[in-house]
Amino acid sequence: MVTVRDLPLEEYWLPGNASCPGCPASLGLRMLTKALGNRFILVVPACCSTIIQGPYPKTAANFPILNIAFAASAAAAAGVAGALEFQGKSDIPVVVWAGDGGTADIGIQALSGVAERGDNIIYICYDNEAYMNTGIQRSGATPYGAWTTTTWTGKKEFKKDVPMIMAAHNIPYVATACVSYPIDFVQKIQKASKMKGTKYIHLLAPCPPGWRFPSSKTIEVGRLAVQTGTWVLFEIEYGVFKLTGPSRALIDKSKRKPIREYLKLQDRFARMSDEDVEKLQKFIDSQWEHYKLLMETSKGMK
Repeated sequence: MVTVRDLPLEEYWLPGNASCPGCPASLGLRMLTKALGNRFILVVPACCSTIIQGPYPKTAANFPILNIAFAASAAAAAGVAGALEFQGKSDIPVVVWAGDGGTADIGIQALSGVAERGDNIIYICYDNEAYMNTGIQRSGATPYGAWTTTTWTGKKEFKKDVPMIMAAHNIPYVATACVSYPIDFVQKIQKASKMKGTKYIHLLAPCPPGWRFPSSKTIEVGRLAVQTGTWVLFEIEYGVFKLTGPSRALIDKSKRKPIREYLKLQDRFARMSDEDVEKLQKFIDSQWEHYKLLMETSKGMK
């Protein structure tokens, strides 16, 4: 069990980076370095993190980074991992750090290929639920009802379930996390780093400009996402599903906060009608029923 006292004092994601105030990507990167130190190689496709690491020749990252084309991050990471293995350095984690656009949409073919081959990488999608770096356009991970610059009246489709898509590849480890629960995220990174094969972590990253909330409320919004059951913390380890962190107690619906508490803090949901909110609630409830079934199935696998 990891505690705050176990985390290193050294900072490898340095101050002065070019992120927005309250940026969840910077928070997540700091947590990543606390989990692994500076002994890993990061692969970053086109995304916000391409910008916030700093313009060449200066950078806020005190660790190796390979910036790569939008669609190619998983394939590039597999190549780096293969080169390290050839050199006898397979104990150095290779980590992809990609947004939801470069994961759920543009990069999913390379990610699926890596998972099918079982390449030895950790893939982390920091999910801010839209293409934030290019102007807040909707992605496959944008939730139902959310405003973006390409869904002015609210998105009409539900969020793509990438963690379950990855679980269908039968990889060793799939997990979800949220920047508002750093110890849960750190533990999952460290667990993944000790496994061989393809590992996938999907990190909820509330974005103040894109989600339209004050930059001081990033952590609060992320916590409400979990507390309302809108975002569920879980892991699937060698096919065994279990809830983690606060989500363990929320299998009982009566313990979840109303989703309106989460929605009302974000102006991107301002145009949702009561019928829209009810439709989203039913979708969330159906997901929880699916998780209950997975838990029952996993009990029989232990």
